[in-house]
Amino acid sequence: MSADCEPLDALVIGGGPAGLMAAEALAGAGHRVVVAEAKPSVGRKFLMAGKSGLNLTNAGSRDAVLASFGDRAAHLEPMLRAFDPGEIQHWAEGLNQTLFTGSTGRVFPRAMKASPLLRAWLARLSGLGVEVRTRWRWTGWEGSDVMFETPGGSRRICPKVTILGVGGASWARLGSDGAWAAHLAAEGAALVPFRPANGGLSVEWSGPMQRHFGTPIKAVRLNAGPLTSRGEFVISAKGLEGGGIYGVFAAVRDGAPLLLDLQPGRDRAEVAARLKRPRGKTSLSNHLRKTLKLPPVQIALLQEFARLLPVDPAELASVIKALPIRHAGPLPMDEAISTAGGVSFSALDETLELIARPGTFVAGEALDWEAPTGGYLLTACLSTGHWAGRHAARRLSG
Repeated sequence: MSADCEPLDALVIGGGPAGLMAAEALAGAGHRVVVAEAKPSVGRKFLMAGKSGLNLTNAGSRDAVLASFGDRAAHLEPMLRAFDPGEIQHWAEGLNQTLFTGSTGRVFPRAMKASPLLRAWLARLSGLGVEVRTRWRWTGWEGSDVMFETPGGSRRICPKVTILGVGGASWARLGSDGAWAAHLAAEGAALVPFRPANGGLSVEWSGPMQRHFGTPIKAVRLNAGPLTSRGEFVISAKGLEGGGIYGVFAAVRDGAPLLLDLQPGRDRAEVAARLKRPRGKTSLSNHLRKTLKLPPVQIALLQEFARLLPVDPAELASVIKALPIRHAGPLPMDEAISTAGGVSFSALDETLELIARPGTFVAGEALDWEAPTGGYLLTACLSTGHWAGRHAARRLSG
């Protein structure tokens, strides 16, 4: 330890949900905690998530919540059971947040934004003695010293334990830039390359589609590999975006073809039977509108991706039930809601402590997992932050 290195019980790097939850667990156990955040304020991505209604967690069954994390469920199960959606709701209510559960199990604060919760949370942390230092950018380690660039110059911290709640690699302007990965790679920690998660798909539209930009697509089903989504999505100038796309994004990103079912409530035979009705001199577009109640935007999608539509009703029904969506892959990773990749679970023990650097724990999106939207993202960030903070506190207690 250098002579100018500040001694400290616990250091949390990153002021997002995972880091703040770890700080709460540590401070609640009686330890002095400093939170170091690179941005001018904490919780920036958390606040952004709350702009469209803060989906805090999901009230679905425990098995359903676990299943949302796919092949990472086994790694996350201990954390998700120790601080589950019920505990998260109890925690938020303890911060004077009135919650409600939507029809799909998504849990929201009645205020439908993140700022009241974050203010109450920061007040609680301040009451526990947590110190928040902003504009402190982590630059790695020198021996046992944790290095920062700060408004006052370079600083060294010598903590007994460190929590890395440093986020993923999307929305860099809010703090999640993934730059920290280089510091862990230098320590020999196993990392999985970052990939976008819950993002949009790039589509090069023809001219006639421009009038549909901003139009939502409803009452359809998307299929990609093993994933299915009935969620709404939007046609944008960039491509296809929104919750429905996010539900199948992981499979599409990994190479599965994307198919759109424009008539999920009818089987292929019923669609074909309706298309066989006498058409007369009616245009095909009007025939589709009258027989299948397809809105103009769905007919536009059909014409965009199928081009020359088949005349035979049975063949046309097959296209309507499984319309192949051509796209140019995911939109840029920095525009994705979240990312996959990060610190491999093989680099950690069961407490989320780095094997390569004992005393350092990892939590939140910095870990290699992904999940669909629906409350699962914040759930895992809060649960892993709580788990890492609790086990770091135990380490401090010997």
